[in-house]
Amino acid sequence: ETSAFALSSGVGAWNAVVFEIVMTFGLVYTVYATAVDPKRGNIGIIAPIAIGFIVGANILAGGAFDGASMNPAVSFGPAVVSWTWDNHWVYWLGPFIGAAIAAIAYSVAFIGPNTHEQLPSTDF
Repeated sequence: ETSAFALSSGVGAWNAVVFEIVMTFGLVYTVYATAVDPKRGNIGIIAPIAIGFIVGANILAGGAFDGASMNPAVSFGPAVVSWTWDNHWVYWLGPFIGAAIAAIAYSVAFIGPNTHEQLPSTDF
């Protein structure tokens, strides 16, 4: 059996890590820009379609090379079922780095430190 996520022939593990970083960065950045940013205005209404489009574009761009996981949970389930762990670390390292870079970059560049409100003490 083969796992749902595997590197294509000629694709090295580090090439796949970089690809996963780039794809996950695009996905998380899109989520921040459309669904998370408190200053986004009315653009939040298009968040689901924008997120769907970036996932689709990432699958079209990266699916043939490494499966375009963008989420460790998405690749973990098939790896457990097929018990195929070849280069599985790629699908954890790439998304974690890409998501971290996107979250830090967006919150520093666009959201800023003064837009987060402290929760009232009764909420926790």
